[in-house]
This record gives sequence, structure tokens and C-alpha cells, in this order.
Amino acid sequence: MTRPDGRNYDQLRSISFKPGIAPHATGSVLVSFGNTRVICAATIQENVPRWMKYQKISGGWLTAEYNMLPYSTLDRKQRDISAGRLDGRSSEIQRLIGRSLRAVVDLKALGQRTIWIDCDVLQADGGTRTASVTGGCVATAIALNKLMAAGKLKSFPMKKLIAGISCGIFQNEAILDLDYPEDKDASVDFNMVMTEDLELVEIQGSGEENVFSRGQMNEMLDLAEKGVKELVALQKQAIVDADKASLTDLNDLQDSFNRP
Repeated sequence: MTRPDGRNYDQLRSISFKPGIAPHATGSVLVSFGNTRVICAATIQENVPRWMKYQKISGGWLTAEYNMLPYSTLDRKQRDISAGRLDGRSSEIQRLIGRSLRAVVDLKALGQRTIWIDCDVLQADGGTRTASVTGGCVATAIALNKLMAAGKLKSFPMKKLIAGISCGIFQNEAILDLDYPEDKDASVDFNMVMTEDLELVEIQGSGEENVFSRGQMNEMLDLAEKGVKELVALQKQAIVDADKASLTDLNDLQDSFNRP
């Protein structure tokens, strides 16, 4: 079986992370899964939702918003605000992002703060939700590193990294990281979120008017584990690079104060 873009069945698309894409956010990254590109920004506010105050819940909160920009698809996508409501798909995806990141963030260690994860799709070519989870994790880690460097946290709240990846059955074969042509014609489509230790956080999947076997399910799980291992290695490097860049900026600022 030959995939439309020539990749092997177990091969990720070209993955990249560009930190600092949204300078007013506490942490941000432009994540690319091939031609799928998403800006993921983490903004930390020094308060918690009103419902937490009323219920006297200790610690902080993390929530997410997901949006596909009108020009992200081949045909212009209407903004949700134009329809007067969030569409069901966007609501489902932002809930997935929030749930996934809350699974690995110690909200009590965060203190009375809220982390907002904003994921804006610039270009959609399949896998926007998994790219958002993966990039959102990097943006969150960068933001928390900044709070640690500023002395605002006693311990690092993120317990583990997480990443999301898609798998599916395409032309009767299990494949990793589906792009749009594959996703459109796949007989089975799965999205999986795992920690860096390959613990499962969430699985979303179904047959597209089709069925699949336990053996095929195991094949897709194996592919997802392989993909997550590779993604986590790239995430760690992106976080380190962003941390070095922040340290350089801080040193430059200190040098400017010390100049006569």
C-alpha cells in the first residue's frame, strides 16, 4: 500500500515547533504536522473561575478554546461568532484539549491561577485536534517554566508531557498520522492521547460506516505508541530551546540595566 504523500505506514509527517509565536501569551508555539499548522498559546491569569471560589475549591484551573480560522480550509469556514454559537465539533475538541492537559497538570501546585490554552488552526490538513493537544502541552510547559523562573511557583505543576496522534485503517492497512486525503477515505479513524510514559489519557475512534477487529485496534495502539515517543522527543527539545531563548532575553535585559 502506497500512501498519498509517499510516507511509510508508520511514519509521522514532518513535525516542527516554533516557540514564541504569540509574544503576549505566557507561552506559545506554532506546531506543524505536515501542512496542518496550529498556533497554541498558554496564558496564565492570577485568578480562578467564579465557580471555584463559590465551591471553595483549592488550587487552580486549566481550560481550552479551539478555533479554525476562516481561511484554514479549502472552502472558507464561517466563524462561530457569525453563527452566534460554538459549533459541536469545536466544542468537542476544546473539551478534549482541556481534559488531556488537566490529566497531567497538578492544579493544586498551580495555586490560585487559571491557564487558558488557545488553539487557533491556521491551516487544516487532518489531525488538527491532535496537533492542538501536542502543541498545547508545549505551550503550557513553556508558560510554567516562566513562572518557575520568576519565583512564582514552588514546584513544577506539570507531572508529565502528553501528545496526541491519529491512527486509522486506510486501504485495509493500519497507518499513523493521517493527513486529510487519508482521513477522508479511512474506514477507521482514531485519535489517541498518551503521556510520555505511554499511559493512555483518551481514545476517540470509530469505524466510518465500517467495523474493525481487535487485532487492528492493537495495530493502531502500537503505531500510536511509536508516534507519541517521537513526538515527546521533539516536544522536549522545543521546550528546552524556548527556555534557552527566555534566559537569553532575560540576560540581555539585565545587561541593558548594567550598561553605563
